[in-house]
This record gives sequence, C-alpha cells and structure tokens, in this order.
Amino acid sequence: MQVEESIKTWGQLSGNNTNDLDDLIAVKPLNRAAIGIRAVLLALAALTVYALSTIDYRSVDVYTAAADTVSNFKLMFLQPYSHRFSLWEAFCEVLITLGLAFLTTLFGAAVALFLGLLAAQNLAPKPVTNLIKGFVAFIRAVPTILWVLIFAVAAGLGSAAAVIGMTFHSISYLTKAYSESFEDLNADVIEALTASGANWWQIVFQAVIPSSVTYLLSWTFLRFEINFANAVAMGAAAGAAGIGFDLFMAGEYYFDLREVGLITYLILGFAVLLETCSTTMKAGFQKK
Repeated sequence: MQVEESIKTWGQLSGNNTNDLDDLIAVKPLNRAAIGIRAVLLALAALTVYALSTIDYRSVDVYTAAADTVSNFKLMFLQPYSHRFSLWEAFCEVLITLGLAFLTTLFGAAVALFLGLLAAQNLAPKPVTNLIKGFVAFIRAVPTILWVLIFAVAAGLGSAAAVIGMTFHSISYLTKAYSESFEDLNADVIEALTASGANWWQIVFQAVIPSSVTYLLSWTFLRFEINFANAVAMGAAAGAAGIGFDLFMAGEYYFDLREVGLITYLILGFAVLLETCSTTMKAGFQKK
C-alpha cells in the first residue's frame, strides 16, 4: 500500500508540477564568478549600443564600401599576379622568411630546453623554478614586435633585430611549454632512478627527455609556425628581409592588390606545408 501511494503521489507531482520542477532545476545559484561575467557582458553590450548609436555614418557610404571591398577581394584572390618580381623570386623570398623562422626557433628551443629543465618543479628546487617562471612570464607578456623594436634600437632595423627579438620571445614561450611537459612525467620513474643511484643528468637523458619527446616536438613545431607568421610581420615592421617586406611594399606603397594576392597565396601554401610536415613527423614519433 505504501508503495502504491508513493507511486500515485509521484505521478500527481510529475503531472501537475512538471513546470515547477523544470523551473527549479533550471535555476542555478549565482556565485561571484557568474556575477562578474554577467556584469562584464552587460557593460560590453552597453558600450556596443552606445558606440553604434553615436558613430557618424554620414561620411560613409556603406553600400559603396561593401561593393568596393568585394571588388578588391576578387581582384586580390582571383587575379593574383606580379610584374615587379617573378614567381621564383617570390619563392626565394618566402624561403628567406622561412629561414628566419627556423633560425629563431632553433636558438629558442636550444636555450628553452635547458631553462625548461630548471623550471620544472620535479627536477629543480622551488626557488629556481619560481625565478625562471617569473622571468619568462615577464618576457612573454610583452609582444614579439615590441621586443624586436627594442633590440632594433641597439642593432638597427633589419634581420639581426628580428632574429634577436623573435628568439627572445621564443625562449620564454618554449620554456613554459617544455617545463609543463617535464612536470607531467610520472614521479615514480624519477624516484626509481634516484634510488638506483642515477644523477641529475642521467635522469634527464634516460627518463625525462625520452618520455617527453613527442610533446617537445609538438610545441617546437607550433612555435615554428608562430615564428613563420611573425617573420612575415617583421619583414614589414622591422625591415627584415623576406616576403613580409614585399607584402608591405605591395600593400602600403604600390597598392597592388594582385601582387598582395599572389604573396598571400604563397604564404598560405607554405603554412599548409609546415602543418603537414608537423603532423607527419609527430605521427612518426608516436608510432615509435
């Protein structure tokens, strides 16, 4: 009888108060994080409405601007061509940009590997790890372009300042990535090697690096792709050699949209090639 009454009661509750239960389930208690997020979203929405309501549209013909934009994109991407340099010369300029990215990644990875070992909490004393992590966090907080311009004051605009500034930022980025990969290593492996009498270097080369080589490769290739994009930008901003300078001249000086389209296609092609190589090499290491 009690079971039947319970079933009836539950049926009445589910039949009559379904909406009330849904409302109770849907309501979630607000915490400080939720209140903060909602306040920020409301403030951004208010600023957006204010900006759209006060902007001066009288000097802008929206339809003409949209038509010109579509026309420029068609000219840029459907009719790529350059009469100031040949396709081979453009290919060589992209290779120079790729060389800048490779050089900065190589230097940055070599230094970051050592700093990453010292920044890993399971491999170095805590004061040392805190010092290195704080230092690289400060470097990483400053954009790459600013580091390049800072070093350009001493070395002058050109490839030297671009290589130094990009390497400086690459070291901070890869140090954080490498140290986190080392910290994910199983602590039992390090304890076993320590108990067997292995020194610090033996632990590093026999356990830490072999176990983390796939992650190291992934982070290094990711930074290589970032450095390739930065090298293109540095060609325009810092006067470094490569395709970035040609892109800057075509877009800002000559305003040759067809040449901009050709250079853009070359950059995208190399970016896809880098991604393919990265994926292939990573898959090869994982099979081993």
